[in-house]
Amino acid sequence: MGHREHGPAPTGEGGRWQVEVWRDDRTGTAPFERWFRRADPYVQAVVDAVLTEVVEPYGIDLLGTPWCRALGEGLFEIRVRQSLRAVRSRRAGPAARADVPETAGHRTVLLRLFVTFHGARVVLLLHAYDKGRDPSERRQRREIGRARRHLATWRRTG
Repeated sequence: MGHREHGPAPTGEGGRWQVEVWRDDRTGTAPFERWFRRADPYVQAVVDAVLTEVVEPYGIDLLGTPWCRALGEGLFEIRVRQSLRAVRSRRAGPAARADVPETAGHRTVLLRLFVTFHGARVVLLLHAYDKGRDPSERRQRREIGRARRHLATWRRTG
């Protein structure tokens, strides 16, 4: 995946949000990127579509919708509960959906992307996990704890 910046630079009011992957300068690791590289190609495609079709256009305006929940202290959870086809169908018009084969993209995934919003329309990807693989409350608390630690590190070193 590499360093990811979706879309154009911020364009002011009404522009797209810039999505960046946080890298821990102390260790050189990028927890979100590590998770993304290990995810299967279908999950990667869903995440790319969510970032492009949902997060970039709306950013923090997703708060209060089924897509985003505030976890407190500047940490947010992007909640993915859709198939690739459902996410891509957010594009306008039938021509935009032509790249989705009729037989592809029906598997619904349950993912959590932990982010913070900052600066001039920047979404910083901190951490993620596949909640569908382990939907337990214990796992959710553990992953939120990791994301909180990443956010605290970013604030100290960023």
